[in-house]
Amino acid sequence: MRTSLHAAWNRILIAIFVAAIVVPGAGTLLHLDHERPTGEKRDLAAFPDLHATWTSLRAFPDGFTRYFEDNFAFRTRLVRWQAAIRLDALHVSPSPAVVAGRDGWLFYADDGAMQDYVDEKPFTHEELEAWRTTLQHTQDWLRGRGIKYVFVIAPDKHVIYPEMFPASVRRLHDESRMDELVSYLRSYSTVNVLDLRPALLAARAHERLYHRTDTHWNDRGAFVGYQQIVARLGLQPMPRQAFQARDVTTNGRDLAGMLGLTDVLSENDLRLTEIGGRRARIVEPAHPNEFYEDARIVTEQANTRLPRAVVFRDSFASSLVPFLSEHFSRAVYLWQNNFDPAVIEQEHPGVVIQEWVGRHLTNQWPYDGVADLPVPHHPEVTRAASTPPKPTRTVRARG
Repeated sequence: MRTSLHAAWNRILIAIFVAAIVVPGAGTLLHLDHERPTGEKRDLAAFPDLHATWTSLRAFPDGFTRYFEDNFAFRTRLVRWQAAIRLDALHVSPSPAVVAGRDGWLFYADDGAMQDYVDEKPFTHEELEAWRTTLQHTQDWLRGRGIKYVFVIAPDKHVIYPEMFPASVRRLHDESRMDELVSYLRSYSTVNVLDLRPALLAARAHERLYHRTDTHWNDRGAFVGYQQIVARLGLQPMPRQAFQARDVTTNGRDLAGMLGLTDVLSENDLRLTEIGGRRARIVEPAHPNEFYEDARIVTEQANTRLPRAVVFRDSFASSLVPFLSEHFSRAVYLWQNNFDPAVIEQEHPGVVIQEWVGRHLTNQWPYDGVADLPVPHHPEVTRAASTPPKPTRTVRARG
């Protein structure tokens, strides 16, 4: 009896093995699978060209292998099953770019995010001084033209919800790069730096401010940031009562897509919809992305008495676009962290916002685009000190 069961089990294993080998190839030849992959941030390999040359013939096998590995039938389904099993059953992320947190929360681990979370490397004094002089030059150059300026640091999700991050990941230092930079700028410059952490940490007690399956804040978190930015510029932010709160169930967002689980994971998207409708409209591009992810976005509205604005930004400012645009007759949003004086000369704004997400403090560097440009005379302009200030504190490693 045991021998017959063992033989039957061997036949089942052989059948599964043969099916695993044959089905993808047969499905590819017969075009049985039309599902395209989602969430892969790259172009899939194309079918290699084949010409009657020795170079082409030699390159064809490797090219075909890459094509088949990216395009064989049922690949998307198998990748999704593998990812779902690892995430649900083993509670580990199937992608090194995504961290599986607690209670279904996902966190971004790429683009400096993990280094930011663990506080891997404190700023050196020279690095802090480079930041100070760059931002001070920018603000002075703008102030000399009568333009208001604010430098905004948007905190990553792991900063506002650290308790949802895996407990196995430990921080290395007491202070983050954001702590160090904000403190340094406030101590040794007149840069109008806005740290959004206190307002977001206070607001999180009342509602969720970041997506569970996305690296960004949701409408409600962005609204908190918007109110702080507008108030810092001396403008009157719209009240929360001007918006209707909605809870919309959607497919998983960008981090779910990186895992290939966009259609498997769901997200309660906590949205805010302006009750009276929006006055500002997008005039560029002609067909804008629904999530405001275009490299250049221009909004305009009829009230020309309102100031004009230029916003240098990254992806975190996408959700700010519909809120901020209501305060400006024309607003130009450029997907670049660094300041560009040529844009200012072209747009003649009354306001400039420069937004950086916190994780970019670990892997990007500010470019001083105005260091060699003359600063117009203005009674409030004081050039950054030429002698670097001495540090007043050190960053201690946790023992």
